[in-house]
Amino acid sequence: MTNLTNTSTTKQFFDLHIKGIGYVNRIREVTVKKGQPYLSCTIAALRGNSEDVEYTYFECNVTGEKAKDLMERCIEASDLKKKILISFCLGDLYSETFTYSKGAKQGQTGVSLKARLLKVTSIKIDGELKYSDKEQSSENQVESPSNDEQGAA
Repeated sequence: MTNLTNTSTTKQFFDLHIKGIGYVNRIREVTVKKGQPYLSCTIAALRGNSEDVEYTYFECNVTGEKAKDLMERCIEASDLKKKILISFCLGDLYSETFTYSKGAKQGQTGVSLKARLLKVTSIKIDGELKYSDKEQSSENQVESPSNDEQGAA
């Protein structure tokens, strides 16, 4: 008689996270024919010398629950073309090619960087701090703030 042992397999994942600061644009809910609608945004991440800033653009699906809540609260500011600067954490970066359909690059191939917006650690709208998870953690030690006191957009 043979003894069989049950081996439970646990899934392992390799995380690739990108942390940075950047401007958020085009916060929107995307509806699809099959499946659930999802929240999406574009982040223009800052990089390089602070006196000669360069940008890297990420098309993001907002997947973190707290990030969804915070980005939904920024939709109005985004629609009003206010400057929304966030500190963020992205995951699952991948690239996708496309062909420009108009403009000077019409017919040329371009590359789009896509990722999941996992976490937002701070938000400034037109230079005014609206949310910081550092403030949240210190406030929570003293007293739980109401929604109005949390300072989200």
